[in-house]
Amino acid sequence: MTFGFASSAASTITASANAASRLARMLEPAEWAAAGIPLLRNPREVVSGLHARHRPVPATAVVAVLDHEERLAASASFSRRSDPVDGWEFRNALLDHLRRVIPHDLRRRTPARTAVLLYCRDGDERWTEEDGAWMWGLRDACTLHGLRCGAYITLTRGGWQVLGEGRGGRQPNSTSTPGRLADSVLDHDPVPLRTAGGAPDVLRRTAAR
Repeated sequence: MTFGFASSAASTITASANAASRLARMLEPAEWAAAGIPLLRNPREVVSGLHARHRPVPATAVVAVLDHEERLAASASFSRRSDPVDGWEFRNALLDHLRRVIPHDLRRRTPARTAVLLYCRDGDERWTEEDGAWMWGLRDACTLHGLRCGAYITLTRGGWQVLGEGRGGRQPNSTSTPGRLADSVLDHDPVPLRTAGGAPDVLRRTAAR
């Protein structure tokens, strides 16, 4: 006599548990808004600068580290590879790229630098579960790298949107031609800037400017 779950029942339970875990690793807009995320002084300039530097296409994430004066210290871009959506996978990807381009600040009493995330995707500006997973991943990656968790920005065909703040604009968008990097305040770097990305093989290339 055999006891236990039938294989189909066990598979269903496992799938349900995995789905529940993924749902726990995402943040709703209200949770994000209540988290005290610091506001960008000039989000349009930040978005335009990252767009010009990394030229993101849909399913591209751009993580950037800003100093206390909102100047760019480092940035990296990469293509999303997690399927299905999972904040834990997103956290690991963000942390991996942060480690490649900038040392951690874990020895500081309080974070001195802020990480922001620009995600280029299909769809409109409304929040999705994928956005919630990126928010969870960004917050966790910042904690593990000693950074302050900053804005989460989506870039779609309709333009850009800082989720949780209600600020956005039509340009740049996911189909617009990137502007000249020299036109962006992000191009005036106070320290040697490390970037990774801007091409399909970004996972294998890190460049110091």
